[in-house]
Amino acid sequence: MLDATVLFQIAGIGIIVALIHTILKQMGKEEIAQFATLAGFIIVLVIVINSLSDLFQQIKSVFLFQG
Repeated sequence: MLDATVLFQIAGIGIIVALIHTILKQMGKEEIAQFATLAGFIIVLVIVINSLSDLFQQIKSVFLFQG
């Protein structure tokens, strides 16, 4: 089951990355702002992949009757 802490982590990362992106863009460093956004996206993608992996392991253990 999807834990609420994962959702809060993703939302927090999104807010922080948006702030960093806005600050860097205002300073005229658009390339670095894009890299910061890309890094945030990759971090969130890793979190989502780990959560999906846990979900699939739980589904596998239910249908294969393994503990």
